[in-house]
Amino acid sequence: MTLDSVDRRIVQATQAGLPLVTEPYAQVAATLGLTESEVIARLAAMQDRGVIRRIALAPNHYALGMTANGMSVWDVDDDRISELGTQIGTLPFVTHCYQRPRALPEWPYNLFAMLHGESRSEVQEKQAQVAAILGNACRGHDILYSTRILKKTGLRLRDD
Repeated sequence: MTLDSVDRRIVQATQAGLPLVTEPYAQVAATLGLTESEVIARLAAMQDRGVIRRIALAPNHYALGMTANGMSVWDVDDDRISELGTQIGTLPFVTHCYQRPRALPEWPYNLFAMLHGESRSEVQEKQAQVAAILGNACRGHDILYSTRILKKTGLRLRDD
């Protein structure tokens, strides 16, 4: 799967985020000498081909007051993890949820769900809601709280 030169320029122009203006695609288009509809169509085609996964808002949860952040980890019955993980991933307070292999005997957890709150007690209340959904399919759990902010970025293409 390769990018032509126009798609590559669009990715490079948007990889750090869309401009914070009323018409971001129009501004990207003007910068690249394209039309707004061409930029939108090419981004949609790249999504359809799997070149890009999504175009999404990524708010800074710390700036929004969500400073108690914990990765909840769960030891969930393998036969039910897909069904239950889907339910957990749709909760409004879960920002990402995914399955990972266990690393036995030290690490029995196979379901991860990031929880955000304004306090640890709020995060623990959310953890209790997740536990209620998982019910007896869950054999154990823990929560790992963030201790510092790490800069998160996606893939960056080099300038040619």
